[in-house]
Amino acid sequence: MSKSLARLRAALSTAGLDATPVEMPAETRTAEQAAAAAGCALDQIVKSILFQGASGRLYLFLTAGGNRVDEARASALAGEPLGRADGETVRRVTGFAIGGVAPLGHLTPLPVWMDPRLMDFATVWAAAGTPRHIFAAAPADLARAAGARLAAFCAPLPG
Repeated sequence: MSKSLARLRAALSTAGLDATPVEMPAETRTAEQAAAAAGCALDQIVKSILFQGASGRLYLFLTAGGNRVDEARASALAGEPLGRADGETVRRVTGFAIGGVAPLGHLTPLPVWMDPRLMDFATVWAAAGTPRHIFAAAPADLARAAGARLAAFCAPLPG
């Protein structure tokens, strides 16, 4: 078992979240791939999007699969200008590679916000630390486990 998957499993257990990571036969790096693998709606996929502030601090935004983070809204929540975090920084701070960033189990605690759209579902699916593992959870339970605050920071994807 990969270190990332093991760390996520331990974080789920510590948080009291009854969720089991599932290995999918194909990659789940994108929201579209994860939705196809899980057999669910695109918006039931939790995207873990990391932004870096001018201070160097990272901020995590848990976004419904069909939404995107509005940088101005996200910056207002963080209290500083934000830009997308690069892959090397994401891995160093969270311990996960882009395409497998879980909403909890990070090496460094982060401020976390959650897209209210995710609350419209009984179950959502999130990355479990690898590009092929995902787990299902009730969105309220996931928000609690991740220490996420609900906030309107999204805009729908174009198209």
